[in-house]
Amino acid sequence: MNMPPLGEIIVSVLLLGSGVVVLVAALGLLRLKDFFLRMHAPALASTLAAWIVTLASIVHFSTRGGGLALHVWLIIIVLSITAPVTTIVLARAALFRRRQAGDALPPPLRSQR
Repeated sequence: MNMPPLGEIIVSVLLLGSGVVVLVAALGLLRLKDFFLRMHAPALASTLAAWIVTLASIVHFSTRGGGLALHVWLIIIVLSITAPVTTIVLARAALFRRRQAGDALPPPLRSQR
């Protein structure tokens, strides 16, 4: 069973859009000078690009199978949960290493009582 041409066009546009988002994130890695600044571009862009690819997959499988295919949502839900957690863990590890090296950093946040 072949996809209708409109479905192919939509999937192609979505995948190209996802590639553009990732390319912009890569340019952000080149332009930003600090590790902590560089973390934002790929973290945000990879999540957005993954959502766009998920939407393209839903369109692709829905037009080929005849029904709405939502099994792809499981992947994006897991990715949306794990990507921010991974980013936070990387930031904390980098902050710990800089403090251990004696770099001048802002003091840690203290609870206000």
